[in-house]
Amino acid sequence: MPKTPLAAPSRRALLAGGIAGAAAIGLGFPGIVRAADKRLKVGVYGGYFKDSFDKHIFPEFTKATGIAIDSVAEPTGEAWLVQLEQAARAKQAPADVSMMSQVAMLKGAAVELWAPLDEARIPGAKTVHAHLQNRYADGRLTGVGAVSWYITLVTNTKTYPEAPTSWAELWDAKHKDQLGLMALVSNSFLLEVTAATFFGGTAIMDTEDGILKVMEKLAELKPNVKLWYRDEAQFEQALKSGEVPMGEYYHDVTGLAVADGHPVRSTFPKEGGINDSGSWAVSKASKAVDLAEVFIEYMCQPAIQALLSRKVGTAPTIDRKLTDLTDAEFAAVSSEITPIVPRYDLYQSKADWLSQKWTELIVG
Repeated sequence: MPKTPLAAPSRRALLAGGIAGAAAIGLGFPGIVRAADKRLKVGVYGGYFKDSFDKHIFPEFTKATGIAIDSVAEPTGEAWLVQLEQAARAKQAPADVSMMSQVAMLKGAAVELWAPLDEARIPGAKTVHAHLQNRYADGRLTGVGAVSWYITLVTNTKTYPEAPTSWAELWDAKHKDQLGLMALVSNSFLLEVTAATFFGGTAIMDTEDGILKVMEKLAELKPNVKLWYRDEAQFEQALKSGEVPMGEYYHDVTGLAVADGHPVRSTFPKEGGINDSGSWAVSKASKAVDLAEVFIEYMCQPAIQALLSRKVGTAPTIDRKLTDLTDAEFAAVSSEITPIVPRYDLYQSKADWLSQKWTELIVG
């Protein structure tokens, strides 16, 4: 799921743009039909993230389609996946459509939890980035990219007047005891950063021997790490003060700190920022798959992707050129540099082994 700072109210005030006319635009979306007296349960990450959807997104969908939304706050982690699985066994759906992490999408697919989607009813799915089109092994569409966000290389500008250009900067001995990095293998994506920076990409992680080589390289930067953090607010404050002047953090949240006058910057290294994301998926127990497909098609539309960037602070899941985002609006949430995409498959298939080796070699 997205980082906790998505729930920070201050971020909303600094995202430009309005929603005037979105409903009118929605009425003209191809494939969007009005459905009187229909209701759809949609699960989204809780807190202010859900509040933003309730205020800015769901009402516009209802105006455009006539379908009322009952929004459901999803618990964190994989608890929601477990709830969906248990409910599906009883042929119940606590939500028809849910926003799911990429690892949860894979785990759900392994137990055939997701209702296959009719691509003819969701033509907009074809415009979504390929790595955000989720499928069963036989090619059936199981999910479509909902929201996307970036983790980047962040620095305190007082400590570092010049912006770094590569993730390799994290390994430089001159940064001893100066880094703040995420503490978990499954959310830091530092293995992918290391592979992209020193091994030409994440293909080396196809084998356990390759993963161990990547971990050995990553372990070389341990003397530079002052803080392995789980509490994002702790690192954000340390970055602002200069106590921990370099590390990895969320691009959009760092941008808000810049707008508030703090001496920090977010840099997309030449190897790319880390692009994490969630997808819309439909429970196989849902009795409203047809309405869910209308919803997913609506969310794929360029006008709505732009609205999400302006009002929710997420990166478009479609090509920027399809949207009307200005350079400044796009830069606030994304980058044209090809991203580092996490190896979600490994966090499903090798979760326990990765956690064990991570503890032994990296944070232990």
